[in-house]
Amino acid sequence: MKTIELMDTTLRDGEQTTGVSFNDAEKLAIARLLLEEVKVNRIEVASARVSEGELKAVKRLTKWAEKQNCLECIEVLGFVDGTTSLDWIEEAGGKVLNLLTKGSIRHLTGQLRKTKEEHLADIKKVIAEAEKRDIKVNVYLEDWSNGMLNSPDYVEFMVDGISRTSVRRIMLPDTLGILNPDQTYEFCRAMTQKFPDTHFDYHAHNDYDLAVANVYYAIKAGVKGIHTTVNGLGERAGNAPLASIIGVMNDHLKVENTIDESKLTKISRMVETFSGVRIPANKPLTGENVFTQCSGVHADGDNKDNLYFNNLMPERFGRVRRYALGKTSGKANIKKNLEDLGIELGPEDMKKVTKRVIELGDKKENVTPEDLPYIISDVLRTERLDNRIKLKNYHLAIVQGLKPVATVSLQINKDVFNETSVGDGQYDAFMKAMWCIYDKLGKEHPVLTDYQVSIPPGGKTDALVETIITWEFKNQEFKTRGLDADQTEAAIKATLKMLNIIENKESGVVINGKS
Repeated sequence: MKTIELMDTTLRDGEQTTGVSFNDAEKLAIARLLLEEVKVNRIEVASARVSEGELKAVKRLTKWAEKQNCLECIEVLGFVDGTTSLDWIEEAGGKVLNLLTKGSIRHLTGQLRKTKEEHLADIKKVIAEAEKRDIKVNVYLEDWSNGMLNSPDYVEFMVDGISRTSVRRIMLPDTLGILNPDQTYEFCRAMTQKFPDTHFDYHAHNDYDLAVANVYYAIKAGVKGIHTTVNGLGERAGNAPLASIIGVMNDHLKVENTIDESKLTKISRMVETFSGVRIPANKPLTGENVFTQCSGVHADGDNKDNLYFNNLMPERFGRVRRYALGKTSGKANIKKNLEDLGIELGPEDMKKVTKRVIELGDKKENVTPEDLPYIISDVLRTERLDNRIKLKNYHLAIVQGLKPVATVSLQINKDVFNETSVGDGQYDAFMKAMWCIYDKLGKEHPVLTDYQVSIPPGGKTDALVETIITWEFKNQEFKTRGLDADQTEAAIKATLKMLNIIENKESGVVINGKS
């Protein structure tokens, strides 16, 4: 049993993802969550000399970290450039330099055109200057993996020289993501056996989809630290994902770490929002579908004895198990969802509803649990769901140079209310007009937490657009779906569906004897 140190580099290496840039407020929010709640050991937050905006962001981070007594948890990438990077870090208030050096002879000669002795001497000068400024130093051996493949004597020379300085950690990056697990184990083992007193970090890239497997073998080889990014953000195919690494460390390697698993979903969703890079639905631990059973056989097995559970219980990660609705659904899936909605159906009614859900699945339509009351009402020809809220009419206007305007006429029970509002888009204007009505009536309304649009490929302008909106109301999450040829119309349909679900729940509508 050993403790593995986690350094997360979402705010530096993760920001090298194409199209991703965090502002200073976003960086601070991510940093606080990573250090205070997720409890990673260290975070790398920037590269020196990048921009004035980056300098401003690091200043804000270090000011906060100093008050929280965790300034040495904030690390900045710097370069072998005399005092230039050190000057930048010092101005930003930083206390830790992650010094980027050359880990392969090819990089050394191709970029720096120096001998290994000259490069090591330059590195030692930066380290000595950092000591004078009370700045701690870790060293990256860039392209270390290629160095071990093609110039291992050079790597040994550099590690031997650097390990004799005051450097805290030597960090071993698979910069181009070229290693397989066998090579990772062999090369990391060579380092830890040759230099047993040196703290080595391993930094994986995912070009061959082997980052998590390589981390597994790096830990087995004896490295003491691992680098991750939230959601696997990073250049090209990205880095080792934080959540996946923690799952492997806890369940397979049984190594100690400081991470609070229950906060992993929270940080993943925050980074998804700030980065604009969506979490794939099948992303291990954090994806939308990973704790969702689709097969009716699986739902039946879970009902009887949790037969399709594994050690990755969703509650560990702040999630809940769900049962999907579609063409592979059986009665067990539908029953599970109806129980959550407080609805009971007899055997014959259940058969009819199951048949309709399967038919919709065959047509490639998504069915959310919140769709079930509507499906029941349609299939059984009942008034199980009362549409208490109706959109009488609305008008949307968009004019170049002006904000969009929406006028809404909304009927709630028997009363009609009218309101006009402007917004940042047509749907935003529509929603603001709706909430004006709600606010005047003193009615609570849900908060929109996610908005996802699926547009069929191929340029078919008459094809149906699917809009799925996630809402939160009184600490409960809902998803509603709208289908229409127009994106805004689809979103409005999803919105009205949500409002009626809430109105019925709040009014205690009785469905088959249950409220």
